[in-house]
Amino acid sequence: MRNTLGWAAHHQGAPLQPWNFQRRGLRDDDVAVRIDYSGICSSDLSAIAHSDDFPLVPGHEMTGTVTEAGSAVTTFAPGDSVAIGNIVDSCGTCPACRDGRENWCAQFPTLTYGGRDRHDHSLTQGGFAGEYVVSQRFLHHLPGTLDPAAAAPLMCAGITTYVPLRRWGAAPGKTVGVVGMGGLGHIALKLSHAMGATTVQFTRSADKAAEARTLGADDVVVTSEPGALADQTGRFDIILDTVSGPHELDPYLQALAVDGTLVVLGIPEENFTVNPLSLIVGAKSLAGAGSGGTRETRDMLDFCARHQITAEIETVHPDRVNEALDRLRRNDVRYRFVLDMNASQAG
Repeated sequence: MRNTLGWAAHHQGAPLQPWNFQRRGLRDDDVAVRIDYSGICSSDLSAIAHSDDFPLVPGHEMTGTVTEAGSAVTTFAPGDSVAIGNIVDSCGTCPACRDGRENWCAQFPTLTYGGRDRHDHSLTQGGFAGEYVVSQRFLHHLPGTLDPAAAAPLMCAGITTYVPLRRWGAAPGKTVGVVGMGGLGHIALKLSHAMGATTVQFTRSADKAAEARTLGADDVVVTSEPGALADQTGRFDIILDTVSGPHELDPYLQALAVDGTLVVLGIPEENFTVNPLSLIVGAKSLAGAGSGGTRETRDMLDFCARHQITAEIETVHPDRVNEALDRLRRNDVRYRFVLDMNASQAG
């Protein structure tokens, strides 16, 4: 076993506290990673508030450095810069797993934290910690051209937006809309722009227009202005909806062109209500997407390296993790908090 210092919640809604715990010893195909940076995601807030398994160390978007490798490891060596996402194991045999789309594992994937190890059934603990132990199958080389702190959120927000943009064909000649300009939305802007699509930001705040253009938007639709959404009817081939708060989908379905697709990425607490005619007229599609498998994640990292795409971040010392979580709860972040775990290890 390997002793590790992490930041854990000990019951629902509890503040995170330093906690010494044990990672598993290395299996033959395992890699030990010193965690250098760990992003903070809104799903961490949800887990802290609603999980039934405690203590719980959150964190599922990490970059770090290999410190040790098991005897059967062939693709990583000590000193390698690497990245870990929100999936650390799967059945490996179902059609989705065989296609490198382990996030849709028929037996459900093992999550980076709050999951159950498929071998010893222990509770997995996440990346708000000094070290992670992971199978080489679910570890990714981090391209050397990417800043490791700003690259950490790519392992969640990056892959979550990259997959649907590729799946539904963001490319030159296509028009892509992005609803919401937070942790997911700001990376979606960068990715869509790099893919060559005409990229449009939907936002309620006119104050965000200039920044949206800086991040990659070719146009901005301020939805709080009267008639703004109605003026977009039939314009978009793809719209990514990253908003987690209550909102209506029909205006965005109406903004789609014939055969267009609205892809839901955010998870509001209340169910959506959709007028069937919003789908029928124009043969439009309502779809969902979430995370990605190993093949897609490696493609995403290579694409981001070629186009120098990373998140806009604010780095935080782990001692201030509860402050960062509180600010995230209030949407007071532009656009992603990242814990500097090196600062913790340095004291």
